[in-house]
Amino acid sequence: MTLTLEKELTHKPLKEEVYDALHRQIIAGKYKPGDWLRQEDIASQMGVSMTPVREALDLLVSNGIAERVPYRGVRVREMSAKDIADAYGLRLILEPLAAREAASHITAEQISRLEEIITDIKKNIRLNEMPLERQLSGEFHSVVTEASGNDLLGKLCSIVSNAFPDWLLYEAVYRKPELLTDTFSQTYNELKAILDALKKGNTDQAAEKTMEHVLDSGKWLEEYLSIPAESLREKEELAKFMIHKTK
Repeated sequence: MTLTLEKELTHKPLKEEVYDALHRQIIAGKYKPGDWLRQEDIASQMGVSMTPVREALDLLVSNGIAERVPYRGVRVREMSAKDIADAYGLRLILEPLAAREAASHITAEQISRLEEIITDIKKNIRLNEMPLERQLSGEFHSVVTEASGNDLLGKLCSIVSNAFPDWLLYEAVYRKPELLTDTFSQTYNELKAILDALKKGNTDQAAEKTMEHVLDSGKWLEEYLSIPAESLREKEELAKFMIHKTK
């Protein structure tokens, strides 16, 4: 499926339009890990000035999708198998802890926002909405960590989330659209289970459902990105041990 940058533009602030267009191109596989994102070329293709392109590239960098190389420019981020396994292992530890804390402190307003996100995810199970689904899923986890009331834990979760290559997983799904409905439906059901536990104030269940959700991403890492199974299993065993010790 071929997408053009121009056709991806919508009616948002210009830097966000450029960001969304580039995001879709990366998920669609037009830009691969290691490919350079040249400001001049992008600005020319989109018919915009350099400023919104530069701002869009900054957003890609801050979201962990791209990296800035001194004196050379910005390129789609490259990650080693070890980097990916390390980020996965930290997610397995930090996100269940955040969910456990959130179950005791979450507000009615935060519950309402999570319900809105869940509804939006269910409405947007379409191939061309993968960037939106990724954004909504990320926002769901951000609200949960915010609800934990632990600012330091929230910062750590944000750093790890930006280091985790979920956009590569979305790119894999884009290449196999037959997986789309099942993959997104599974994500929806997992996030809904986390929300149900939070609404009940069930700390153990919130941590357990969050752990299950992250574990499923480990299966995708192994199947779609060929991350060595032994590296993932090692991280999983350590995380399960540490989460058990916190009870």
